Amino acid sequence: MSPRHPLAPASARRLAALRIVLGLAAWIYVVVRLPHFIGVQRFAAWQFRPVGLASPLSTPLPMIAVVVLAIAAVLAGVAFVLGWRWRVSGPAFALLLLWNTSYRNSWGMVFHTENLMVLHIAVLGMAKAADAWSLDARGRSEPAPHTRYGAPIWLMGAITVATYVLAGVAKLQHSGFAWVTSDILRNHVAFDNLRKAELGDAYARLGVALVPQRSLFVALAGFALAMELLAPLALLQGRIARLWCVCAWAFHLGVFATMWIVFHYPMLGLAYASFVPLDGVLSRLAARVRGG
Repeated sequence: MSPRHPLAPASARRLAALRIVLGLAAWIYVVVRLPHFIGVQRFAAWQFRPVGLASPLSTPLPMIAVVVLAIAAVLAGVAFVLGWRWRVSGPAFALLLLWNTSYRNSWGMVFHTENLMVLHIAVLGMAKAADAWSLDARGRSEPAPHTRYGAPIWLMGAITVATYVLAGVAKLQHSGFAWVTSDILRNHVAFDNLRKAELGDAYARLGVALVPQRSLFVALAGFALAMELLAPLALLQGRIARLWCVCAWAFHLGVFATMWIVFHYPMLGLAYASFVPLDGVLSRLAARVRGG
């Protein structure tokens, strides 16, 4: 599990494993979304509403600048995963990922599904995540466990937990405990699926079928709120952390099943990677590959 507190030491391999796994996931995301990052130029200039890192802009960037920055993110992502020239590639990929997602979100709908991924990459990019299992570390002995490796892992877990707590607090601010006792969730599922069906989009048939089951949605609303507000318990580690990770993953699976909304980062388990000893997983995988 991840370190129990910010000053707990961890191995360089543990942090490096997160760099490889989460960096590769972010790089794949950038490659897949590349047409969307570049394609914003097809929108009219009046649709530009800068957010995030793009906020200082008053007008859209020239097409060449958009293309160069998007391709630069792809190239920096390769160096990030490989741990090559880390002092430059680590912060560069984190910054370019933030830039490209911010600029894409400046043209209409703001996507929230990528926020946690961007934050995790930012932490890794500023940490000593290439001191092991990297091109930079070739020929060097692995350093001893240290706080500089444990603190970023703990911080990534804390950020993950904070996103769920904020979601729970937002529910209470907007609806109070009526979120659980009323039909708010059931109505939301019904409306979301109806809207998609009317627009000809894919919708969750299971969610539609379950709408008449009011008591079920009361239970689901209570489960979601409890999972979000109790998320800090995951920082206690052990079985509690594992249980919370499973509950959080099940929550996103339920969102997909009832509303056909995909939060790819948590559904793939990547959001909870800092709670898992990925270095051991990668070591066993490498041993199996070498063993044929």
